[in-house]
Amino acid sequence: MNITLSIDDDLVKEVRKIAVERDTTLTGLVRSYLQELAADHAKSGRKRRELEALERTFEKYQFNIGKRTWKREDLHERR
Repeated sequence: MNITLSIDDDLVKEVRKIAVERDTTLTGLVRSYLQELAADHAKSGRKRRELEALERTFEKYQFNIGKRTWKREDLHERR
């Protein structure tokens, strides 16, 4: 798909220099940036869904095992 962008001439000149240094084109730089942006967005969405699922699991399986009758020192005897 082709799109048209309005970009300041000085910015285009600078970015074209960067593109030459990276052995690509202005279009290649824009494409690469947009691909990374989309991938990062997908990752953040997936991470959010995984975190929500984990939180639901914690809520679902939370239970009370009774009053604690021991102290930490009882479990970790010092010598």
